[in-house]
Amino acid sequence: MKLDLSFYPGEDFYCDGTVEDEILDIVKNYPPEEYQKKIEEKRSWPVFYHLSPQRENIAAWLPMDKNTKVLEVGSGMGAVTGVLARKAGSVTCVDLSKKRSLINAYRNQEYDNVTIYVGNFNDIEPILPCDYDYVLLIGVFEYGQSYIPTETPFEDFLNINQKHVKKDGNLVIAIENKMGMK
Repeated sequence: MKLDLSFYPGEDFYCDGTVEDEILDIVKNYPPEEYQKKIEEKRSWPVFYHLSPQRENIAAWLPMDKNTKVLEVGSGMGAVTGVLARKAGSVTCVDLSKKRSLINAYRNQEYDNVTIYVGNFNDIEPILPCDYDYVLLIGVFEYGQSYIPTETPFEDFLNINQKHVKKDGNLVIAIENKMGMK
């Protein structure tokens, strides 16, 4: 696990409040096997949403092997990063929030094939290679207009991400829903 803060502006511009501290405490102090117990104890939608292993279903079906290279844009608290790390050879994550990225890093610290870049995607994107087998936009595409300051933010966000997909690769987009499933 590598956490790269070289693009971090020094302030989180996206936060769900104190529940993020609660989730950070859980992932720092409890092994993943105990997350379900903590979910049941807390009876909190955000804790359930961010720590439930059911969220992995959104990417678990993707055919990958240890030669697969993945870019996860908007990786958040790592709900999907773990399944990607188990299946793929390398996973590059990009997220705007340092706190969410710390949660992801603690949660997935056992994997040596994950790099998390913290900062604005517009700043990080130019250094990313253009040979990913998969680029995943899970629960992030719908926010494109907030971060792409153009006349056609969704189209531009799509095109920016598409250029990082290798010729026979895939761009995967999922819009958030309650369980990350259809």
